[in-house]
Amino acid sequence: MVALVATLAIQVYVSVVASAPAVLAPVLAADLGIAPSLIGVFVGLLYLGAMLSSLGGGEFVARFGAIRVSQAAVLMCSAGLAMMALVPAVAVVLLVAAAALMGLGYGPITAASSELLARTTPPDRMALTFSIKQTGVPAGAAIAGAVLPALGLAFGWRFAFLAVAAVGLVVALAAEPTRRALDVRHPDRKVLSVTAILAPLRLILRTPSILQLSLTGCAFAAVQTCLSSFLVVYLTDALGWSVVAAGLALTCTAVAAVPGRMIWGAIADRTRAATRVLAVIGAIACVCGVALALSGPTWPTAVLLVIAAAYGASAIGWNGVQISEVARRAPAGSTASTIGASGFITFGGVMVGPILFAALVGAAGSYRPAFLACAVVSGIAAAMLARR
Repeated sequence: MVALVATLAIQVYVSVVASAPAVLAPVLAADLGIAPSLIGVFVGLLYLGAMLSSLGGGEFVARFGAIRVSQAAVLMCSAGLAMMALVPAVAVVLLVAAAALMGLGYGPITAASSELLARTTPPDRMALTFSIKQTGVPAGAAIAGAVLPALGLAFGWRFAFLAVAAVGLVVALAAEPTRRALDVRHPDRKVLSVTAILAPLRLILRTPSILQLSLTGCAFAAVQTCLSSFLVVYLTDALGWSVVAAGLALTCTAVAAVPGRMIWGAIADRTRAATRVLAVIGAIACVCGVALALSGPTWPTAVLLVIAAAYGASAIGWNGVQISEVARRAPAGSTASTIGASGFITFGGVMVGPILFAALVGAAGSYRPAFLACAVVSGIAAAMLARR
């Protein structure tokens, strides 16, 4: 329980940090004199940093311990957000450094928490425990969306970012009492090198079951990011919804994802068939993607909100089951490095998905083919899992 509470608090915090630039993008861009769309570039750089640090996260966890690495990651996220808050309008180039720093902090969190939870969780509760921890991602995004606009309106976006950065110091210090009891270190490992960092990735490429789970994570992450990034603009542009109503639909996806993750985790533990559960999740996401793409302005609002909630519970609800299954299949003593390498592949979907989605929208002149493409991706992933 101590491990779960500590990792959940850390996950919530870094999720708030990762969501902050997008939440306050309009006022931030206006103050710095840049186009709001460039915030998307900032987020892309953040996840590029997360990809790289996720790959090496396992090695650092083995050397310094999961809590110590998580503390360092929280402080890096905090420092990156503070750097954003202090960037003058004439030095926008520093935003690149801030994005990189935040991404490098965000990446190792899953590897560190997975190593810790895999050691302290009974095997019959793995999927549920991992899923509860992963609820920190949508919960952090929801907190950022609820709190930061009010803080920004009252005191300015810079103060809001500095306030969140200060909370990071509290989170890092609060985790210190748990470190001695929970951290396991292996300081006698070989010298850190590129070969050592890439070794877990080579292991995944040679292990078909883990490779398939990692590619499933990549596909599901791409769909999840596209849903979160483009749902509001689709509902406002294509269906004529107001921004407030479209924002409510996005809230439905995020709120449904929290119990969704826990329910899917409980089902995976009860059935001991995580791969089949992931296939069902992908099938539901496929159906929801098709329904969203075919929806029209005459569709009842309540129906579309239900579709949005079901889409969130599936397309955003898969993470805990997938990570716990990768942890279960990882070789003994290499949970963190295997999860980190798998996360490297998953973050690739986060980066590439929105780019391909936007390109398809530009080529077709409509969001419908892009959401149909998301449905196809979910369906193919589900079919491959079911077949295995």
